Amino acid sequence: MNEAIRNQFPIIRNNDIAYLDAAATAQKPQCVIDALGDFYTSLNANPMRGVYKLSIDATDAYENARKKVAGFINASAPEEIIFTRNATESINLGADILSRGMLGAGDDILVATSEHHSNFLPWKKIAGSIGGSVRFLDCDAQGEYDAQKLKEALLPNTKVFAIAQVSNVFGRLNPIKEFARICHENGTIIFVDGSQSIPHIKIDVRDIDADFFAFSGHKLYGPMGIGVLYGRKELLDSLPPFLEGGEMIEYVSKERVTYAELPHKYEAGTVSGADAYALGTAIDFINQIGYDEIHRCELCLTDYALNGMKKIPHVNIIGSDRADEHHGIITFTVDDVHPHDIASIFADAGVCIRAGHHCAQPLHILLGIPSTARMSIGIYNNMDDIERFLGVLGNIRELMGYEQ
Repeated sequence: MNEAIRNQFPIIRNNDIAYLDAAATAQKPQCVIDALGDFYTSLNANPMRGVYKLSIDATDAYENARKKVAGFINASAPEEIIFTRNATESINLGADILSRGMLGAGDDILVATSEHHSNFLPWKKIAGSIGGSVRFLDCDAQGEYDAQKLKEALLPNTKVFAIAQVSNVFGRLNPIKEFARICHENGTIIFVDGSQSIPHIKIDVRDIDADFFAFSGHKLYGPMGIGVLYGRKELLDSLPPFLEGGEMIEYVSKERVTYAELPHKYEAGTVSGADAYALGTAIDFINQIGYDEIHRCELCLTDYALNGMKKIPHVNIIGSDRADEHHGIITFTVDDVHPHDIASIFADAGVCIRAGHHCAQPLHILLGIPSTARMSIGIYNNMDDIERFLGVLGNIRELMGYEQ
């Protein structure tokens, strides 16, 4: 990665660390940090609440961010973009409105087993509330899903299929476009969690034919506290609101309520104006670099890391051994060493990785592995970070008292 890009990240520039936990949250470039300050120093008023210039400017900044997101993922119109706090809230929002607008007793929801809990628990909750059911579609040990098995798993009453575009454990890219075709032939809505895909690949929601697509800003080099739910306009128009309150109404009397048009029907209360504005800046930052360059650099680092890991005895890589099937995420175990001990040893060496079940316990149960360690790459990482990671990894068993 170009050092000029790396130097735009203050935490990376000012600390002696190798930050390899982008899948949990990405570090922020200075331009995003500055955008938050710019909003609060130059634009701070409640969007859509006032007719004075400051409020109008805040509204324009907020709505321009929505337009940027719509263009970034090729939505048909900005009103298909709903701002939330994060992907978890986006999925809960989608599940809730579907449960009250399109789902009912006896309906079936299919969930990919590799899902983050955020794309499983909301479906489990609403299935219980409507008298429906949740079933799982299992992947193989490499994290791959079979299209024919998806066809066989879809029942006449399967109303929703929930799946991530990229797994946060395997890093594998799922063929969403093919899965969407299969779902739509069955009359099934496909709900895609794009949290781990959007930092690494160009998203075109119309091309992949997703009905809903959720992601978090903080994994896309934007701020925490802002997420996105994309939904087809015809679906969002037909479904009820999620929260009730300010700015999501058109008219209220003691007897009657009419709701605002999209997207405001789903954005009750004071919005996260500064966070949306800074997310727009993060999108500008990504566009300036370009996904081709991001992919090239991340693939180079992933390939180097995988090849180095394969040379270290007792290290087990979860999923594919091909770098192009990981999208910057490498999950692994070390024989006889608990993942939390692995992460602690890395932490002592100034290398930041993740350990645990990564909010994907059903997948770990399927794999027969209670927990794993995970390193994940961002656009600020370089070869020195990978060398540092491999150096620590090669000494872990010895530090734990085992022979190499």
